Amino acid sequence: MTELWRPSPQAAERSQLAAFTRLAEQRSDRHFASYNDLHQWSVDERPHFWRTVIDSCDIQLRHTEDTVLEEDLFLEASWFPGTTLNFAENMLKRRDDGIALVSLLENGERRTLTYRDLAVRTARLARVLRQLGVVKGDRVAAWMPNIPETIITMLAASSIGAIFSSCSPDFGIGGALDRFGQIEPKVLIACDGYMYGGKTFNISDKVLHVVREVPSIQHVLWTSLLGALPDGGHSLYELLNTGDDDNPVFESLPFDHPLYILYSSGTTGKPKCIVHGTGGTLLQHAKEHRLHLDISAADTLFFFTTAGWMMWNWLASALATGCTIVLYDGSPFHPGPAALFDLAQREAVTVFGVSAKFLQSVENNGIKPRETHDLSRVRMLISTGSTLPQEGFQYVYRDVKADVHLVSMSGGTDIISCFVIGNPMLPVHDGELQCAGLGMAVEVWNENGQTVHNTRGELVCTRPFPSAPTGFWKDEQHKRYHSAYFERYPGVWAHGDFAQTTEHGGFIIHGRSDATLNPGGVRIGTAEIYRQVETFPDILEAVCIGQDWENDTRVVLFIVMRPGQQLTETRIAEIRKRIREQASPRHVPAMILEVKDIPRTMSGKIAEIAVRDVVHGREVKNTSALANPEALNNFVNRV
Repeated sequence: MTELWRPSPQAAERSQLAAFTRLAEQRSDRHFASYNDLHQWSVDERPHFWRTVIDSCDIQLRHTEDTVLEEDLFLEASWFPGTTLNFAENMLKRRDDGIALVSLLENGERRTLTYRDLAVRTARLARVLRQLGVVKGDRVAAWMPNIPETIITMLAASSIGAIFSSCSPDFGIGGALDRFGQIEPKVLIACDGYMYGGKTFNISDKVLHVVREVPSIQHVLWTSLLGALPDGGHSLYELLNTGDDDNPVFESLPFDHPLYILYSSGTTGKPKCIVHGTGGTLLQHAKEHRLHLDISAADTLFFFTTAGWMMWNWLASALATGCTIVLYDGSPFHPGPAALFDLAQREAVTVFGVSAKFLQSVENNGIKPRETHDLSRVRMLISTGSTLPQEGFQYVYRDVKADVHLVSMSGGTDIISCFVIGNPMLPVHDGELQCAGLGMAVEVWNENGQTVHNTRGELVCTRPFPSAPTGFWKDEQHKRYHSAYFERYPGVWAHGDFAQTTEHGGFIIHGRSDATLNPGGVRIGTAEIYRQVETFPDILEAVCIGQDWENDTRVVLFIVMRPGQQLTETRIAEIRKRIREQASPRHVPAMILEVKDIPRTMSGKIAEIAVRDVVHGREVKNTSALANPEALNNFVNRV
C-alpha cells in the first residue's frame, strides 16, 4: 500500500504518545524500539499498562487499591476492584472561562458554554434530579438532539451515579419504546422537535405517547428547539439558568459502576441493552483521545454524530482533555454539500470527524475543499462508521488536504470505543487503519481459531479490556452476553468484522461478518424493520439484507404477499413512510421487491445470511440447515 502521509519527526516526538512511551520505558525498565513493541507490552502487561494510562492521562480517582485486574477471563474479569471514581468529575476538571462547548444548529443558531458554565449547569440539573428522587442506579433517559443540554444531562446523571441512556429525536415511537421500555427510566429529558434538511419535525406527541407507554417515567423535562413545548411541560432551559452558582457534588462510585446503557442494532429482536462501566469507559476514551489522537486543551474537536450513536458518548468524553467540542445538530448537507467544511473553517476546527459515507457523498458532489476552504487549522481528519475504501483515502489527500493525519478507525457500540485506531507517530497507508489500540489484544483468526496475517478472517480480541460491557441489562447470568461475543471462539471476543492485518502492522476492515445492516456506517437491525412491515395486513413476511453497493451498503427488503395480494407502488410508498416514521429515516430500504417464498432454518428462523450470500453471488455452504432450500432460487439475479 502507498504511503500517503507521515508525521514530521518533531511532531511525532512532541506527541502525547511519545511522552507515554518514555514513561512506560522508565517504569518497565525496557526499551520499545517500535509501536509494535509498545503494543505487545501493553497487552502482555495490562495491569502495568492501564496503571500508566491513569497517571499519564490525568485520571482522577477517589480511592485507589493496588489490584488492577482480578480473574483475567472475559465475563469474570474485574478491573480495579476497590478503586472508586466519578466520571463527571473527570469531565469537569477544568473550571475556567475556556470554551467547553460550541453548539450549532442547522438554522445557524450558535451558542457557547465555558467550562465554568458547564460545571454550574451540571450542578443545577443534578440538584433537580435529586429533588425528583433520582438516586444511584436509577436510569435517566434523553430523547434529544446533539446540543449542550444533552451533555449536561449526562454529566448530571453520572455525578449522582445514575445511568444515562439516549436516542436521537429522529427515532420513531417503536424505536424509542424498544429502548426505553426495557431500561425503565425514572426521568426522561426530551425535546419538542428538531431540524433536518431545512425542515422542522415536531415530536412532542411521540414523546407523550412513549411516556404513557413506559410507566417507570415519573418526570419529563423538556428542551424546546421549536417553541412547541406541551402545555404544562417543565422547561429544562429555565432550570439550568436559575439557582445558585454552586459546584457539582460527585458521588464516589466503584470502577465498574454502570455509566451508560447503549443499544445493539436489534437484528434478532428488540435491541440488546449494553451496559458500560464508569472506569472502563473513562480509561479507554482517555487513552484514545490523548495517546492515539493526541487531543489536548489546545484542540477544537468536531465529530458529526447524533445522540443515538456511540460516537456521541465518545465525543463527550473529550471534555476530560480540556479541549473545545463543537456540537452540530441537523443535516450534514444543509444548506449545501459543503456545509460541514464551512463549519470546520468558521470554527477553526483542528480535529474533524465524519463518516466514510459522508466523504463518499461529498466526493460524488464534486466538493474540493482544498480549493475552496481554509482548512489550515485541521491537523486530523477522522473517519468511522463504516469502512473507508481506498478511493476515500485518495479523495482526502487529493481534494481535502494534503498535509492531514487521516485516521480511519473501527470499533463499535459493543465496546464504546475502538479496536483499531490512529497513531500520531506512524505513517498513513492507502486503505489501511494504522494500528491496533494499546491494551487491545486484537488479532485476525480463521474459522479454525488460528491467527492469520494478510488474509481475511474474523477480527477477535483474545484478552479482556476495561471497556468491555459489564453485561447486558437484566441478563444476570450473562447468557445473552456470552451468546453475542463468545460462542464462536470460546473465551475470545469475536467482533463480527471481516478483517486482515497488513505488512505495516495496520488493518483492513472488509465489512461486517454478521447479519447486521450497515448503510452509511449506521448499524441497523432487521428486526426493527420487520416489526413495521408486519403491521400491513396484506404482507405475509419479509427478509431484509444489506447489499454491498458502491463502496457502501444498501438495504434491500424482500416481501412475501398474502395469497391474492400484489406488491403495488402505493404499498411500497406506504412501507417506506411507516419505516421512516416508526424506526428512523436510516432504516428505509433502498429497494423493496416481491418474492414468493423466504428460506428458513429448521427451527423456523429466517435465513438472512443465506439470502445475502445468494444476492452477492456467493455459495450457500450449508443448505442442509434450511427447511426449504429451494426458496433461495427466488433471490438469484434479483438485484
